[in-house]
Amino acid sequence: MDEKTKEQQPGAASAEGAEPPHERPAPAAGANAPQGPRPRRRRRTLVIAAALLFMLLPLLTAETALRLNYTGTPKAGTFTRHKDALWLGHAWVDGRKTDQDVKNLARRLKDTGIRDLYVHAGPLEDDGTLPKSAYTKARWLISALHGAAPRVRVQAWLGDKLASEGPDGLHLDRAATRTAVVTSARQILATGFQGTHFDLEPLHSGDRDYLSLLDDLRTLTRAHHALLSVAAHQIDPLPAFHSFWGATTGHPKWWSQAYFGQVARRVDQIAVMSYDTMQPLDTLYGGYVAQQTALALEVTPDSTDLLMGLPFYHENRFGHWAHAETVPAAVRGVRLGLSRTDADRARFGVALYVDFAATENDWSAYRKDWVQQ
Repeated sequence: MDEKTKEQQPGAASAEGAEPPHERPAPAAGANAPQGPRPRRRRRTLVIAAALLFMLLPLLTAETALRLNYTGTPKAGTFTRHKDALWLGHAWVDGRKTDQDVKNLARRLKDTGIRDLYVHAGPLEDDGTLPKSAYTKARWLISALHGAAPRVRVQAWLGDKLASEGPDGLHLDRAATRTAVVTSARQILATGFQGTHFDLEPLHSGDRDYLSLLDDLRTLTRAHHALLSVAAHQIDPLPAFHSFWGATTGHPKWWSQAYFGQVARRVDQIAVMSYDTMQPLDTLYGGYVAQQTALALEVTPDSTDLLMGLPFYHENRFGHWAHAETVPAAVRGVRLGLSRTDADRARFGVALYVDFAATENDWSAYRKDWVQQ
């Protein structure tokens, strides 16, 4: 029995002749008398509680909306249009892969909706240049894939960290750097790639230098009859949310819907990185993907391929929970967003990130839920 319990049992240690508890005199007022909460402290507590409620209410409202966004039944026919893509790691161009690996990949791709392969051929140097030593086996890979899987297109995935939140990285604001990036794209296309896929992060909404770079790259790729493709940030889930998040954290993760549309109009393909969403449940994540799909469809022209990213990787860290961000939840979200916005859109697909982290369950879910096999 603990001390608190003992204190609640007056007879447990009472001496003979002790007064019954109900006859004992009340404690005198003074230092040992119970004190009620001070008014000032009570007001402070109420203010803190009200502030927390004020901050949490919009979040709870948004999460409830995402859960509701995950309800309903996708329309018939909302599955692959055979314009899907797969991100491939750097091992495919640096000598670690063999002819047998290419054959295995070709078997994996057979009877799927995958049309494009984004092969990591970078990264770019911070000055925008691309060393040829980064992709020594590119010609071999392109030739081998054209033989084993002739219907797929092989694009060079190029990226770098941008100096948008610190001094280090690629400076898009420098004209010389943008010129070097275009030269690097020309160089990689000469190797035989059928397109260039750019992933530059963190890229803030409204960045005009990025739009200028895309204009120059589009001129180049059109002259080479090649594709210009980009990986895109997510769209504001709430109006101007990127501004709020940027002011709060220093990292404005999202793009405005208007800026997303400006990027989409300058490229042949735009793949939304619809993962790393901070959602704790698969139903909330699926609702978020449905929302992102609808927002992207509204501003992506019919002439541009829109692809929604699927999480083919399994990490647990802030921003990404493997139990929540699953392929089935993402595919259902994609289908719901497509159903509600533009169910018959032809130039639409999903992009699988990334080959080296994918499991058999990921591939099975993609085939069953999206390819309908």
